[in-house]
Amino acid sequence: MLVLGEPIGSGLKHLISIVSYGSFLRWKRKSAAGEEAKKMGRPRTLETLRELIVTIAGKTGWGYTRVMGELKKLGIKPPSRNTVKKIMKEAGHDPGPGSGKGSWAEFLEMHAETLYQCDFFSKMIWTPTGLRQYFVLAFIHVSSRTVFVTKASRKPDSTWMKEQAEAFVEHVETTGHKCEKLIHDMDNMFIKDFDNIIEISSAEVKKVGPRAANMNAFIERWIQSVQQEALDHFIVFGEDHFNYLVSEYVDYYQTVRPHQSLDNKPLTGDWPEPESDKPPDGEIICHTRLGGLLKHYERKAA
Repeated sequence: MLVLGEPIGSGLKHLISIVSYGSFLRWKRKSAAGEEAKKMGRPRTLETLRELIVTIAGKTGWGYTRVMGELKKLGIKPPSRNTVKKIMKEAGHDPGPGSGKGSWAEFLEMHAETLYQCDFFSKMIWTPTGLRQYFVLAFIHVSSRTVFVTKASRKPDSTWMKEQAEAFVEHVETTGHKCEKLIHDMDNMFIKDFDNIIEISSAEVKKVGPRAANMNAFIERWIQSVQQEALDHFIVFGEDHFNYLVSEYVDYYQTVRPHQSLDNKPLTGDWPEPESDKPPDGEIICHTRLGGLLKHYERKAA
């Protein structure tokens, strides 16, 4: 820039855009005085330090924060977080914290075939005596995603809770999905007798503590689905109407609704594998439930 700009003279101030004209003049003075230009930007991390970061990450599987802590223990001032992450990524290591052995993800993978979760959901419904809150207890089998949902109750007392525990045990026996662990939160409605009935059936009850919603995430997500896809669209009149809406959604969910976690396949049924990106020959028809709210598509039978 100095070589090209000097012959232009003061007219350069109307052309220069990368830096200010004042910066150009300063460079010109320093060049005339024989000063060498300083290299700009952050200095490159020492190669020995880069190798140490890569070695620690490779042997431990730790995330970048843990690696930085080890460097401090060694009396080394670590580079910035972004630099450590970049070094680890370039070496093929995940800079995020590893789940490690004994993690919650590993527990789910080990026990999914015999693991159930349960929780309540409720809705305000119109009755002859006004708006009343009704409760439903839902169970989900983590591996298959199949659900078991009780009938609604306005008063989920101890008698009702024991009945639901017995109904769940009977459901497990008929489906063939063995239950070795049942997870629920610490809601007071989960009385001791409820847990006792489950445990008598040779299953262990695991309680989720406060601020640990991920431990009961599968049933929480299912409850969100039934509410957003069905219940939130209705003003419910009476207990029978509520039970009807829930049962229709459960049947839809377990027979024809695709599930992203299961490669976008329904839970049951013999559905064809995709063969082409072109629409199939023949008519495609839409089936509906709940007044057209719930939809699914299939080929018209020949």
